[in-house]
Amino acid sequence: MNFRIREANPNDIDIIFNFICELAEYEKLRDDVTATPELLNESLFVKKQAEVLIAEVAGDSATIVGSAYNSGNYTAVGFALFFHNFSTFKGRACLYLEDIYVKPEYRGKGYGGQLIKELAAIAVNRKCDRFEWSVLDWNEPSIKFYKSLGAIPMDEWTVYRLTGESLKKLAGL
Repeated sequence: MNFRIREANPNDIDIIFNFICELAEYEKLRDDVTATPELLNESLFVKKQAEVLIAEVAGDSATIVGSAYNSGNYTAVGFALFFHNFSTFKGRACLYLEDIYVKPEYRGKGYGGQLIKELAAIAVNRKCDRFEWSVLDWNEPSIKFYKSLGAIPMDEWTVYRLTGESLKKLAGL
C-alpha cells in the first residue's frame, strides 16, 4: 500500500493548520478559527496538550490530485488530532478524537478508516477504556461512516460549552 500514518512533528505545523482551516470550511465554521501556526506549535509540541497523526500517500506531487500537501515522497491527505480525557466511573484514561479530516479528493479510499483504526490501536495499547468523539448532527456522511465502524451515538448526553465572555464571567474575570 502506498499509504502511511505517522506522528506529526513541529515541521508539520503549516500542514496541520491548513487541514484545520479546510475542516472549518467544510463544517461552515471558518470564522471560528482563531488558532495560528504559532499557537498550535506551542500547544502540540511544547506543552504537548494533544497529539496529531498525519495520513500520507506516496507519490510525486505532480501526480497527486488536487491541492494536497507534499512532503518528500509522500503527500499529506488527512489528519487526526486527539488527546486523553478521563473516566471517573472507569478510573482510566480515555482517548478523545477532537478532529479528523481527509481531503475531499481522497475520501472513499479507506484513509479515514485507517486513521480511526490507528487511533483505536493507540487507545487499546494505552489501556484507554473508551475512544470517543463528537459529530455535527447534519454531517450525515460522517455519521454513516462512524456507524459502519461499529460506533454508537450517545443520544442521552448533551454537550455543554462555556467560551468567551461567559467563561470569563464565571471565572470572575
